[in-house]
Amino acid sequence: MPSPFDSDRPYRLNPCVALRPEPFGALAYHFGNRRLSFLKAPELVELVRGLGRHTSVREALAGVPERRRDAFRRALASLAAADMIIPTEAEPQP
Repeated sequence: MPSPFDSDRPYRLNPCVALRPEPFGALAYHFGNRRLSFLKAPELVELVRGLGRHTSVREALAGVPERRRDAFRRALASLAAADMIIPTEAEPQP
């Protein structure tokens, strides 16, 4: 059973996931579990792509307008539950 989503932890895009850009945002396809997810905002796509550069999800969300943070946090929790993003203890990527 996966651990619960914790916005104080660092996450990154799962290496088994490919993002395909679309006008609405992107399609995320997991080659391991064959799940497909819709990222319905270009800003969410950029957030997901850049998660690995931050020490926590909370830090990554600091760049998102406050009125959208809760929606993006819920979207990230959903992506974590689908194994699209995974927790990491690694140092942030440059």
